[in-house]
Formats: sequence, C-alpha cells, structure tokens
Amino acid sequence: MAAERWMKSVFSSMVSEVGWDPETEELLVTFAKGGKTAAYKGFDEGVAEDLSKAPSVGSMFLSEIKPFASGWHYV
Repeated sequence: MAAERWMKSVFSSMVSEVGWDPETEELLVTFAKGGKTAAYKGFDEGVAEDLSKAPSVGSMFLSEIKPFASGWHYV
C-alpha cells in the first residue's frame, strides 16, 4: 500500500497546517495569512512530523526549514 499525503492542523499564528506528500517527497506548509500552501524540497517525512509537533511551529519553520530548503513552490 502506497503512503498517502497528509496534513495536520497546528496551533501557530504563522502556520495553519503542516504535511507531507510522499509522491513528490515534499514538506507541505499552509500559512495562516493568505492560506497558501508551499511545498519544500530537501526534507523527509520525519521533519514534517517534527514540525507538526513543535512547541513553536513558526520558530522551527524560520530557523530549521526556510533557510535550508533546496527549493519551494506553491501548490
């Protein structure tokens, strides 16, 4: 059985959802302002899980995701 894309709601003023797309191997982040979802390359599903459970999703995104993404696009 193939893994499925997932999204989890998070408590954050910056991010409303975090997820993973196994087909494209991208970390998915939906922003609270505007509601757009961005897909980030260069991370695995474990990072998506960690981000979804982080005490401060916005802080982790700004310090550990955004600076190290190998590419991104809106989905």
